[in-house]
Amino acid sequence: MRPDIEIARNAAIRPVAEVAASLGIPFEALDSYGQYKAKLSLDYIDSLQDRPDGKLILVTGINPTPAGEGKSTTLIGLHDALQQMGQKSIACLREPSLGPCFGMKGGATGGGYAQVMPMDDINLHFTGDFHAIGAANNLLAAMLDNHLYWGNSLLIDERRIQFRRALDMNDRALRAFASSAVGVSRTSGFDIVAASEVMAIFCLADSMSDLGRRLGNIVIASDIDERPVFGRDIEAAGAMTVLLRDAFAPNMVQTLENNPALVHGGPFANIAHGCNSVMATRAGLKLADYVITEAGFGADLGAEKFFDIKCRSAGLEPAAAVVVATVRALKMHGGVAREDLDQANPAALEAGMANLLRHVENVRKFNLPAVVALNQFSSDTEEEIEAVRRALAGLDVEVSVCTHWAEGGRGALDLAQKVRQLADSGGTDFKPLYPDDLSFEEKIRTVAREVYRAGDVEIPDAVRERLRQWEAMGRGHLPICIAKTPYSFSTDPEAKGAPSGHTLPVRDVRLFNGAEFVVVITGDILTMPGLPFAPAARDIALNEDGEIVGLF
Repeated sequence: MRPDIEIARNAAIRPVAEVAASLGIPFEALDSYGQYKAKLSLDYIDSLQDRPDGKLILVTGINPTPAGEGKSTTLIGLHDALQQMGQKSIACLREPSLGPCFGMKGGATGGGYAQVMPMDDINLHFTGDFHAIGAANNLLAAMLDNHLYWGNSLLIDERRIQFRRALDMNDRALRAFASSAVGVSRTSGFDIVAASEVMAIFCLADSMSDLGRRLGNIVIASDIDERPVFGRDIEAAGAMTVLLRDAFAPNMVQTLENNPALVHGGPFANIAHGCNSVMATRAGLKLADYVITEAGFGADLGAEKFFDIKCRSAGLEPAAAVVVATVRALKMHGGVAREDLDQANPAALEAGMANLLRHVENVRKFNLPAVVALNQFSSDTEEEIEAVRRALAGLDVEVSVCTHWAEGGRGALDLAQKVRQLADSGGTDFKPLYPDDLSFEEKIRTVAREVYRAGDVEIPDAVRERLRQWEAMGRGHLPICIAKTPYSFSTDPEAKGAPSGHTLPVRDVRLFNGAEFVVVITGDILTMPGLPFAPAARDIALNEDGEIVGLF
């Protein structure tokens, strides 16, 4: 058994009602799912609205590598450290998808002594939120096909149906399929639930009424006169909202140190907007003085979308950011093979530092102060750590060496002190990267130029025409959500470090009218992943004691 899994198995977990009580949450505000997980009542969240907001802190990172960075682990360690310092804090994370759990990436509950519990439950079915989102999505798809079957009174053009089904599993066979079940041959496909518009709506809606409004605003197709057809036109939004009613309440769990955490919503950051739910974040801001949240993958994807989509939509103003890196990952960005990462290589470390420096520079473009959390491995040398400090000194950015994986919150006390100082300094004038009134094409070019450092953007004429049509519909003020490989600033996952001057090829665009952003698909990115050659599912089983083994 992996040591961090054994740590989780042996942890002393407390009843979730006791954990909630540490934030003053009464028992009657909880809808318990067993002893250790609960939904936070929406009525109770509404009752908190007159309270002042705490400070919102984003944890992001460098472009991920197989060497490991530990973004979620750092978030949890920081939260536990703030609690050890006597501060009132809460962690807000996303729910894991079954796709990565059974595929290659694994779960998303942290690691070592910086985890959220119960780990097995959170990584698998949890409270059923993903299933509810998939069911709501597929109900809309079924009602659309049913409308076609019973006469198509809306005169939907079957060639212009754009809504797709969704499944919370990596399954490349479902990326595209042909159907003639309603008498008309057409092609469609599945997205993974984490990339669906319903997931995005679930995470961006700020009330049940807003949720229903957004579901009704989903553009499912065009009619024969090329006018949009919405989810409300086939009267699906009401039943979809019913399916999502219970799921919409945030989930409360705990860290290994028995500190409260809200785990709710789970969009991917490479193909979606990569942030936990607005409902959970806003609840956290009313319950605690410091809310630590995360955005998926590197800052070029997750942080940019957190700032430009979530904060813009919800009116959030973050107070500080943490950029997570490891010496091992930086050496891999500098060209070192995985098997050689434990060997000192100053030249590779210096070359790989370009990735971290660019992410820090990008975060600062949003007028947000940042600190670097260097997640320490036992193979790191003092010379390597000092080299990272020297490289960041030119940007006047502090580095905190963290050992929370091995020591829990105690290993992130220095980081917690630095984050508190930044968050309390008031030294931020947060603003998104681009204004609402830029054209879609200029928004794409702005992110490509300012964040990815691309030299050019290729947009096919057909894609450009669709963007112009959506602007003519009055949707030009919406932000963009670029779907791109998480492993590089470019669309080439093998281009490590900090490539510049590359071309960003736009392959497709999708209007998420209910979620209120436009998805821009670039390079070879896919919205339904496949399983790797040796999927993690092969190692997952029950042992003789009925415990889950192999899940990580």
